[in-house]
Amino acid sequence: MGTAELAERRTGKKRLVSLISAVLLAFGASVSLVTGSPSAAADPIEGCTATTGAIVAVDFGPFGGKVERGCDTTPTTGYDLLHEAGFTTEGTVHDGPAFICRIGKGSFNSGTQYPTAEKEPCVLTPQATAYWSYWTASPGQQNWTYSPLGAMARTPGPGDVDAWVFGGTDVGGTSGKPAFSPADVRAGGGGPGPDPSGPTTPPTVAPGTVDLPAAARWLTGKLTDGERVVDEGATSPNHLLTAEAVYALAAADPKSPAARKAADFLARPAETDAYAYPAGKDGIPDATAAARLALVAESTGKDPRAFGGHDLLGDLVRYVCPRDIGDGDTIDGCLTKGDFRTTGQSDAQAMAVIALLNGGVTPPADAVNRLTALQCEDGGFTGILIRPGGWCDSDASSTALIALALKRAGGHDAVVEKARASLRKSQLPSGAWPAAAGMTTGSPSATGWAAQALRALGDTPYADAGLFWLSKQQLPGGGFAFEEGLTDPQVFPTAPAVLAAAHSDLVALTAKKTEPSPEPSDPGPSPSPSGSRPPLPPGDGPDLKKATAYLTHPGRLVQGRYYESSPGFATYGLTIDGAYALAAAGTDDATLRNIVDFLDKGGKDGQGRTVHAWTLIGTKYAVGGAIGKTALLAEAVGRNPRAFGGQDLIGALAKDTCRARNLDAVPFCGGKGAYGNAKSVFDQSLGVIAQVRAGENAAAAEPIAYLKSLQRPNGSFGSILVDKSDDEVDSTAMAAMALDLLPDADAQAAVDKAVAWLAARQMDDGGFPGASGDSVNSTALAVQGMSLDARKYGAQIAKARTFLATQQNGDGGFNIARDAQPGSDVRASTQALGGATGISFATLNRSLDGTTPQPVPTATSGAPVIVTPGGETAGGGSGAGGALASTGAQVGALAAAAVALVLGGWGAVRVARRRRGSTGGRA
Repeated sequence: MGTAELAERRTGKKRLVSLISAVLLAFGASVSLVTGSPSAAADPIEGCTATTGAIVAVDFGPFGGKVERGCDTTPTTGYDLLHEAGFTTEGTVHDGPAFICRIGKGSFNSGTQYPTAEKEPCVLTPQATAYWSYWTASPGQQNWTYSPLGAMARTPGPGDVDAWVFGGTDVGGTSGKPAFSPADVRAGGGGPGPDPSGPTTPPTVAPGTVDLPAAARWLTGKLTDGERVVDEGATSPNHLLTAEAVYALAAADPKSPAARKAADFLARPAETDAYAYPAGKDGIPDATAAARLALVAESTGKDPRAFGGHDLLGDLVRYVCPRDIGDGDTIDGCLTKGDFRTTGQSDAQAMAVIALLNGGVTPPADAVNRLTALQCEDGGFTGILIRPGGWCDSDASSTALIALALKRAGGHDAVVEKARASLRKSQLPSGAWPAAAGMTTGSPSATGWAAQALRALGDTPYADAGLFWLSKQQLPGGGFAFEEGLTDPQVFPTAPAVLAAAHSDLVALTAKKTEPSPEPSDPGPSPSPSGSRPPLPPGDGPDLKKATAYLTHPGRLVQGRYYESSPGFATYGLTIDGAYALAAAGTDDATLRNIVDFLDKGGKDGQGRTVHAWTLIGTKYAVGGAIGKTALLAEAVGRNPRAFGGQDLIGALAKDTCRARNLDAVPFCGGKGAYGNAKSVFDQSLGVIAQVRAGENAAAAEPIAYLKSLQRPNGSFGSILVDKSDDEVDSTAMAAMALDLLPDADAQAAVDKAVAWLAARQMDDGGFPGASGDSVNSTALAVQGMSLDARKYGAQIAKARTFLATQQNGDGGFNIARDAQPGSDVRASTQALGGATGISFATLNRSLDGTTPQPVPTATSGAPVIVTPGGETAGGGSGAGGALASTGAQVGALAAAAVALVLGGWGAVRVARRRRGSTGGRA
């Protein structure tokens, strides 16, 4: 949590920024920096080929050097690959060697490690704008992936290439990629040749981030009375643009009130008739308008078969052209067999096919085949409904939309593949697509459509390159213009750009939504205040006993008391996460006491470090989040946070509360009320919880006000306090738990808004999006957050717990994410175990009465237990202590970072909800 989580994400994969803060707390600190030495003789680069060994590249460009390469013919971990390839590394005092802070190589400037101490002291986790990020590519892969695992946790395979780049990246790993390609690294090392299906690589630009909230605000502002778009100087609504606004707003936020209000307007019978039935209520509909309205219905949960008094889908099928039209033969609105009457444009034909399929109606085969006849020789599609063999001039927008429709219809793989290749080849070097063939300037509309299609077809790097270009075209108000260089924002180009930026597309947006399960009638009895195991929420959740056994296994929990990020180096943040998990589950109080006693009574790791080598309490580097996290553990198990580990943690939080913003010196201060050196919402939330639980509401007033100020208009929280970061499930859940402790109406309203935002992020499989994809960490935290209102969100909690159960392995541990490298990860397992109970960190309570104290080990009281077979270490599982991928830390996935927050409580939540009701909040 806190800084540790932050650091983890930077060493992990996505959502870097947010994880970064979170990660730091999870790792541990070392009293001295650790430097890795290269092997006596690095393997020659020629020894690594496309099928043998692994190559690593480090870009020293920011320090006046070049890209240096190295090889390891028998790689074990990404961390060892660096050293075997001739590089040296240095970690941070706070996080240890797992978080790579400096890198050097003898062939560059006599082996000087960068950044130098004058630029970066490497005591705390570096800022997200200037650190070593970790990227990987598998054999044949032509684009970089921000590593989902830390370098100590990742095992490179034969033919893999790794890259380390100094600079910044965002929380999702969508910027800051290496300027060189994997093929460049492989050059001379047996790399594969170019991809025959298209360009060797997409444009060499780093994907950027479109400001979705700003775009949504701009679109909402274009709605007159919040319900319709009206052209300048006109009085009647522009129904087409209103429909486009609905698509975009629904993509940016599936629960968008603005999208629903505009859809309600279009569903008024008078408006539906005016737009789609200009020939009269019983006349032939305008198929273009009918298709668009059907998609409006499907994107907002309405019924397209009962929209504005019409069965839109039935009418589309009813008026499909029955035959080809020859000279002297006419059917009103028809050109060729399979046309939807009155369309004339290929986009309308494609939209009608999509609307029918997503509405559960099989479109006439002729209507689908009509789309295939629009393909030009270059593989693209024309924008008008030409006769077969007619003059054909393709454009990117039509090609993308028809490819989406045919992919959804199925059975036309060869046609879709040609369209895909056409889109890739027509992408400009800037990453954009032109509005028409032959143009050299980019079009936001065409780029939005092309990026949607290519992402859906699996060409993510090309789509990301398009998003990077779009991010540079977004105008100050949030909208987009028709063409590159124009400054007048318009609804029409903004809509497809927003769908692309939301990583959605018209097909996915309008796909049939699963009906929610009924809410439980009674969430059940209240938990026992003594901390005994609360009743679990409904649903087939994980096996808590097996998860406990995994976390307490001697191959992971050294001496039964702490986890390691490297041999002898305790990762105290992760150790506290494990204690939170055991406290929430209540299945092994004896081990929980061992951990707590070790931390409280001055226990030392193999380096002679206590927990305060990690909190850095009493120094200018003291980390407010780490202090708060430690204090919260003391409070959760009935210890005194004012005298824990020989320190007054509550007093330290008050002392370390910032009086003003200070971003350029130590301690780092995000603003008035932030905690010193706290960089994440996790850090801030932990400190607030610790102070409030200690009864220090007055001292916590400014930190509380600062935390409240971080909430965004949609109810979410980002991960980083200062730098811009995406809305994040993990941080939103944590902040909600902190604010739920407060009785004031503003805090309770903020909690309700945050939890509603959380619930809307749930995916079809029950999981939640996190730094590493469909994330275990994020899902567990979302369970804790939604459990603050268990009565309302009971069905979603049950579904999330079922998802967690699917990610539990035979050893009891959990994967980092559904699609991540399989294998149990300690950090993900701590979060899953505690989070599955639903117990909020703010109310976590476990009595240790009746447990038997054991002797507290010191650094010299015995060697730590390290299990080597199969690569398992005391750090644990496939990620051991779990580090950040981009920094080389082990935690294993950005998701892991946010995950540091581990526990919460289903039963305690009910107490909180009753408390809220009694203090004027909503019950």
